[in-house]
Amino acid sequence: MKLQNYILGKWVEGDGEGQPLFNAVTGEKIFTATTDGFDFEQILEFGRRKGSATLRKMTFEERGRMLKALAIHLMANKEKFYTISYMTGATRADSWVDIEGGIGNLFSNASLRRKLPDEIYAMDGENIGLSKGGTFAAQHILVPKVGVAIHINAFNFPVWGMLEKIAVNLLAGMAAVVKPATITSYLTQAVVKEIVASGILPEGALQLVCGGARDMLNHVQSQDAISFTGSATTGLMLKSNPKVLSENVPFNMEADSLNCIVLGDDVTPDMPEWEIFVKEVRKEMTVKAGQKCTAIRRIFAPENKLEEAQESISKSLQKTVIGDPHNEKVRMGSLAGMEQRKEVTRQIKKLLATSEIAYGTIDSIQVLGADYQTGAFISPLLLRNEKPFDSPEPHTVEAFGPVSTIMPFKTIDDAIALSNLGKGSLCSTIVTTNGKIARDFILGSGAYHGRMLILNRDCAKESTGHGSPLPMLVHGGPGRAGGGEEMGGLRGIRHYMQRVALQGSPTMLTEVTHVYAPGAKGKKCDVHPFKKYFEELNIGDQLISEKRKITSEDIDHFADLTADHFYAHIATTDFSDTMFERQVAHGYFIMSAAAGLFVEGYEKNPVLLNYGIEELRFTKPVYPGDEIHIRFTCKEKRSQELKEAKPGEVLPKGSDIPKGIVKWYVEILDDTDDPLVGVATILTMVKRKG
Repeated sequence: MKLQNYILGKWVEGDGEGQPLFNAVTGEKIFTATTDGFDFEQILEFGRRKGSATLRKMTFEERGRMLKALAIHLMANKEKFYTISYMTGATRADSWVDIEGGIGNLFSNASLRRKLPDEIYAMDGENIGLSKGGTFAAQHILVPKVGVAIHINAFNFPVWGMLEKIAVNLLAGMAAVVKPATITSYLTQAVVKEIVASGILPEGALQLVCGGARDMLNHVQSQDAISFTGSATTGLMLKSNPKVLSENVPFNMEADSLNCIVLGDDVTPDMPEWEIFVKEVRKEMTVKAGQKCTAIRRIFAPENKLEEAQESISKSLQKTVIGDPHNEKVRMGSLAGMEQRKEVTRQIKKLLATSEIAYGTIDSIQVLGADYQTGAFISPLLLRNEKPFDSPEPHTVEAFGPVSTIMPFKTIDDAIALSNLGKGSLCSTIVTTNGKIARDFILGSGAYHGRMLILNRDCAKESTGHGSPLPMLVHGGPGRAGGGEEMGGLRGIRHYMQRVALQGSPTMLTEVTHVYAPGAKGKKCDVHPFKKYFEELNIGDQLISEKRKITSEDIDHFADLTADHFYAHIATTDFSDTMFERQVAHGYFIMSAAAGLFVEGYEKNPVLLNYGIEELRFTKPVYPGDEIHIRFTCKEKRSQELKEAKPGEVLPKGSDIPKGIVKWYVEILDDTDDPLVGVATILTMVKRKG
């Protein structure tokens, strides 16, 4: 049966017989996949013209809610995906990482909408003053690119690999064309079937091609973006495409790497960290049958503990039941296919040029509930290399399966040098309780690793582990690992957006960004801003307060009230060798006095509460006799969603009140008005009319 592709808003089959796809456990042929006859130029243009054009008109709030709705829908249908995932050789636990881990990426990126404006663009950094008179300034913003995101994914995570990428480009406002690895594309297709059926994404926001990429990259344009996961060799070939180079298309590559784990010299077999180390190695060797770009390929142990470490790991691996992933007793399924087994075996033989087998076999093994001859099963294999500095193979050859090499080191400097011989990895782990060892390793090898885990008893119980990329952290690494970065929270969306440096008057910057720029012309209000509902407030609404004289008695009373008797606030202090002329007011008193100048009356109003203070600075001392006043300006607005109660949950009082957060730019001035006495951003929660 042919796999269908979702392109140009419909499900279609490619021409010809296509590539046969097999059940990795039984060896049975289940599908064929082909993209023959497809017009990739038309496919990419459809994504730009339909999908991206629609997404760009949506705000981050709307895109985020779209991702959340999609995540909820897929989670409700997850069992369909588990049933199909078994055919890839994955156990239930393996599939959980792929399926629910991928859906979790949608949830996580959806939550980022709370950190982004309810706009179609995002601010990037603070306002930058460019002139003495304050009439010329700059502001960086991020706007969605008008191209299409092209994702070329690896076979090992057919669900997570797609969802972790599209979550970011969809949030950024860019449509995607997904090209999964053909061998496991039937699982990706099942998820896309459910996405399309949900009707949640706008037309053109997601297209799927199951089969060869053919000439797709020959039709890219400068506004497109490419993300690739797979081998470094394939990535380099794609990245070198003449059209990719001539159009300067951003190319984010996440390549398989020779990740490592280091056992600290302070760890002994009687410590909890020893068992933590052994469990982490076994998990990384056997989860997904070692078919993870983040899996541990190199194990470094102190030379005086090498024998014990090897023995402990081998005993742990002996407990791994291999076989049909449907069986609950099975802890490791098969590789993704027979071709993968052949390739892994070829790489193992290269490694054996300088290493020996410490545990496992490359011959036939006993499997539970399946047949080794027809299924793509393989034994976990622990290799041992006695001379890691003289053997290039462990640092250059990767067997993409349950294969790791254990090697000795003498000093932490040796461990650092050995880890760096991998020439760039996605992640590394050091198991230690010694802060100096951890610091030396991190600073000595940090430039060679994208993510680094310090693992010990303090965090092991809740640690997500060596090989678990997280949506809020960058996933990528230097050198051999590809040099790219995926995910990373807000960092991830920048790959699909253009950073623009705006220059102009503060007033014009305010009009363009809908965020008040310091120095912009304010809008005088006939009604106090605190008497306005959220919808009634305008950016730039401004209040100039009355003046207040600060007295020595004020300062003394505040000191008594707070018990802050810092010497500078005491009138009898000898100020001859200080920064001050005489008794000075507390900065927090000045801020409190400022609140008294801009807060309105005793009656209830739409302001529900003070939400916090950001960027508070005291820039000039205030002495007894000085008069201060406030310039209070509506800086930014952001609506809030009403919280939905979970079953049996009782929400706090006020959760059902429609509201939003308003940021106010507070400038504290004295009679000179220049420089400012202080500046802050005050956040208030303001009621909506609705």
